[in-house]
Amino acid sequence: MSVPRFLPDTLLPRLLCLSLAAGFTCIHAQSPDAGPAVPGSARPLSWELSWTPLRTKEGGRMALAGASALLAVNEEWGLGPTVYASAKGNYGGIFMLGLTGQRRWRLSPSTHLAAGLFVGGGGGLSSDVLRFGGGFMWRPELSLRTEVGPWYTGVGLSRVMVPGGNIADTQLSFMLGRQTLFHAFDPGSSGRQGASGDRGGLGFDEMSLVAGAYAPSRAIRRRSGEVMNRKVGLAGAALRQYISPSAWWGLEAAGGAKGGADGYMEVLAALGQDWALGRSGFHLGGQAALGLAGGGDVDTGSGWLMKIGPSLRWQSAKGWGWRLDAGWAQSRGAFHAPYARFSLDLPLEPVQRRQQAGAIETGTVQEQDWLVSLQRLRQVPFKDGSKQDMTQQGLIMTRGLGEHLYGLAQAGTAIQGKAGAYAYGLLGLGLRSQPFADGRWRVGAEILAGAGGGGGVQLGGGALRQTEVWAQWQGQGELSRLRLRAGLGQWGSLRGRGGDSTQLNLAVGYAWGSL
Repeated sequence: MSVPRFLPDTLLPRLLCLSLAAGFTCIHAQSPDAGPAVPGSARPLSWELSWTPLRTKEGGRMALAGASALLAVNEEWGLGPTVYASAKGNYGGIFMLGLTGQRRWRLSPSTHLAAGLFVGGGGGLSSDVLRFGGGFMWRPELSLRTEVGPWYTGVGLSRVMVPGGNIADTQLSFMLGRQTLFHAFDPGSSGRQGASGDRGGLGFDEMSLVAGAYAPSRAIRRRSGEVMNRKVGLAGAALRQYISPSAWWGLEAAGGAKGGADGYMEVLAALGQDWALGRSGFHLGGQAALGLAGGGDVDTGSGWLMKIGPSLRWQSAKGWGWRLDAGWAQSRGAFHAPYARFSLDLPLEPVQRRQQAGAIETGTVQEQDWLVSLQRLRQVPFKDGSKQDMTQQGLIMTRGLGEHLYGLAQAGTAIQGKAGAYAYGLLGLGLRSQPFADGRWRVGAEILAGAGGGGGVQLGGGALRQTEVWAQWQGQGELSRLRLRAGLGQWGSLRGRGGDSTQLNLAVGYAWGSL
């Protein structure tokens, strides 16, 4: 057997079903009487952080910090979502979101060469100094990596290009990564009872829907020099993995939805610890988070933001619950403020797994999808009073919540039109039919709300809504994980400002099952 080039040799015994046909071949047919469904052979998953120094055409210096989750397609290729954010210079608030494809060649047992290409869009902060054109960005990279166990580090040569903008530079880039495994059920097992001893998918135990606000003092000024005399409302989401029943790490993202900060966005990594208050279900503790933020005329300097404060949560026996947290947020720029948030916590894994990792847990298998979408919006209103068509790209993640109900999260940026710094994030619910026509087709409808802004798009504070009806083709046989979707809907400000825009959505995705 040849050595897989996308994984260290130590994981070879666990990779019994790597795909040879675009990543959709690991199929495990089971009869209805075969007992509980079990996950298929795990696929390699790489979490990768990167640092890319940049210089604008006018000589301004900045740097992009990046994070990727790359799922193995076969022995050489990986594919997955990537986010970049400004982390140096006075450019806090630049966010790039898109898809990365990567090819690896093994040079020795502990060294590999990687060639990658990021394609996506950018938004958040825009000015006469920093211009994004239509928003489209691409970044090729060639790098050499050294592996130490599941970890690897490397150095590469990359070029960042924004057609129509003033960002184009070739620089050395640096990366740190970790290899893990992606455990998943076949999506055809959705609705059946399943059993597994591993966390599924990306490995998170919990998702939260978050609403909160910053309350800056009148002494804080925006980048434009105006006084921040209003609270900044936030809407977002968080993902957590529990190290123990009372300790966790996670990722969280939120955008400005009120207070004249449309276009503001933050993406943070968090650590938390709390302690149970008897058997009441309440836990008291605290949380700290560090990451990148900006846009919406909020002055975060280079973009770094830290948040710390106490938390109170209540958790039911089945895992769902709520939490309150408050504290202080401090940026590298002029912005600092107290904050408060309320979160609705929803379990993604059996709650017993937080108490004993690796124990076999049972539950109902639900389908999850990753989708990459291209959306065309008609006659989008702008703050200068004009209306113009706009194209945006997005990443969509869905999760089944029952036979017909599902939840979804969506984020993306403009890539065409004059809204080059526009970015958005949405959360919602949908209803979908059972597969019909021999399992090849499905239809559904969904409604989402969230935050967006930048690029001069008129959203009246940043609150955004979207509705859509769609039809989906589902692959069969070796392509059973493939999803192709077309949808038609409406997009606009949640407060009804500027009128609605008709939206056409085309998407391609990958499906799997989890408990």
